Amino acid sequence: MARFRTRLALLGSAAALAAGALVPAQFAGAQPAAAAAEKQWVALGDSYTAGVIRAAGNIFEVPRDGCERTDRSYPQVIDRDLGGLFELTNVSCGAAIIDNVTDTPQQPIGRHLPPFTEDPDYPFPAVPPQSEAVGPGTDVITVGAGGNTLGFADLLAKCPQLGGESEGKGTPCKDAEGAGLPARLEKVRQDYDRMLTVLHERAPHAKILAVGYPTVIPADASKCGFGDLTKFGTITQGDLDWLREDVLEPLNRAIANSTGTQEAAEFVDLYTPSRNHSVCDDSKWVEGFVTLPDQMSFVHPNALGHRNAADHVEAAMLNTLDAS
Repeated sequence: MARFRTRLALLGSAAALAAGALVPAQFAGAQPAAAAAEKQWVALGDSYTAGVIRAAGNIFEVPRDGCERTDRSYPQVIDRDLGGLFELTNVSCGAAIIDNVTDTPQQPIGRHLPPFTEDPDYPFPAVPPQSEAVGPGTDVITVGAGGNTLGFADLLAKCPQLGGESEGKGTPCKDAEGAGLPARLEKVRQDYDRMLTVLHERAPHAKILAVGYPTVIPADASKCGFGDLTKFGTITQGDLDWLREDVLEPLNRAIANSTGTQEAAEFVDLYTPSRNHSVCDDSKWVEGFVTLPDQMSFVHPNALGHRNAADHVEAAMLNTLDAS
């Protein structure tokens, strides 16, 4: 926060900081030099970046493109916090895989998840590869991707069915899907390395901040309550331990290790600071399958989770100013 105060003070907006508000428009307009000095920031990623669920705010894209970016997702929170320092281009998109960031157009799904929800605007036109928003003038890139390439959403769909059939016993999902997991993780590593290379080629002077995934499943999976749809429904306790230890934690390590091969890239750890705020904790930063009373959330961060992400990504962004 010290750097945050210093930077805003340099812009002459200490009063705005104290009030927790944006710089007044008339004040910002009186400082053309500050506006000209804004760094160009592009936010890339999947639904954990875009927001997607109602517990992460309202959709603000007009017209809708099906990517479901919400106004309390962490890029938008940071944009309100640091709007005088960075100019945001947010092209994150729900359901994106790493290749959709790199070079493959994406067909957004909006909130079309039959049989649970039907989106009246579905189908949506394809959106371009997210990397097309990056260029030689980009100063900072934040990217949060990898979970869909790994197939975490697929596991979340299969594991409850298998857990229900086993009546909550054993590790039926691990037994069915575990053998294929090493290949899934290897694909994440390869695709992530290629993505970072492409982003660096498109924006050779940009700092790339690779944003990891938060804690979703607690260390004590007995907190989760078998059959509770506000948590993980009928996923067994054994499979929750497997998903935590063999799926999500290795996913974060794969992302962190990829940044180690790129001088211009840095890993932003969200897992450690969110350890006590999983889906099954009283103070949750990630919603379960359902948010009461009737909202499908399908295990995504809520506004508190995005606020936590914003705090840590902001700190890394401000460090890029110190290094420039």
